[in-house]
Amino acid sequence: MKKRTRSAEISRMLGISKARGMEAVIKADLIAAVTKAVDRLRLTHADVASRAGLPRSAVTGILSGSLQRVTIDRVLRLVEAVGLTAEVRVRRAARESLRDGAALSTPVRRIKST
Repeated sequence: MKKRTRSAEISRMLGISKARGMEAVIKADLIAAVTKAVDRLRLTHADVASRAGLPRSAVTGILSGSLQRVTIDRVLRLVEAVGLTAEVRVRRAARESLRDGAALSTPVRRIKST
């Protein structure tokens, strides 16, 4: 089984806040789900762009893994464009996170197909 990197580890590796690390993990999970749906539905990036109301070049950049300047709004538009819905559950942070001064709890991501 592949080990998942926690957002706290990502934030430490990249030298960003834990909140930004959580955001990066959430975006990456959503983009991975969209990519799987695009493959399953045999959609082109132009198809997805048209459905999402985004430029094709933006869709291509996002689906190729670029997270620079990608807003969560754009990612959610892609989620909707391929017939998925996203839900976020929040749970209590682990004790070691609280000792580090974390004010936010770590999200649990669940992506469902509609």
